[in-house]
Amino acid sequence: QVQLVESGGGLVQPGGSLRVSCVASGMAFRLYDMGWYRQAPGKQRELVANILSHNIINYADFVKGRFTISRDNAKNTVYLQMNRLEPEDTAVYYCYAVLPYQDNGYWGQGTQVTVSS
Repeated sequence: QVQLVESGGGLVQPGGSLRVSCVASGMAFRLYDMGWYRQAPGKQRELVANILSHNIINYADFVKGRFTISRDNAKNTVYLQMNRLEPEDTAVYYCYAVLPYQDNGYWGQGTQVTVSS
């Protein structure tokens, strides 16, 4: 079955950087649109960035210029490089995989990112 496993979260000071990774298994990774979402306490889950199967990339306005999404199809992995982190970026970050034009995809278990001094 499809599995998405995130890693790389942790505690970082404001202005710092982190890279989170998501390794996929049980799927033809290169065919999937991949995304990173986040959910802060008391807030709805929101899209951070996605990278489509044909490598079109979209970012939420609040991370433009700070975060970079990328994928390595040979490693079945999608990355989110996060720079200039702010306390408002504190959230659980989730990996999401969906086939193009499909409504339902797959979620990872999430990785906690905490930005605090």
